[in-house]
Amino acid sequence: MREIILSLIAGVLVGILFKFLKLPLPAPPVLAGVLGIVGVYLGGVAGEWILNTFKG
Repeated sequence: MREIILSLIAGVLVGILFKFLKLPLPAPPVLAGVLGIVGVYLGGVAGEWILNTFKG
């Protein structure tokens, strides 16, 4: 839980800094970004499952 809170705080601080510097946010559009992250996570879980299942 601590990792989640720290990553959220870091993200908020980066977002504020970029707005103050008038730079575009270093993130893709909201829904596409969230789905991309979920896809990477699910791919990692699937890859681990495949490796463990067919390890022989």
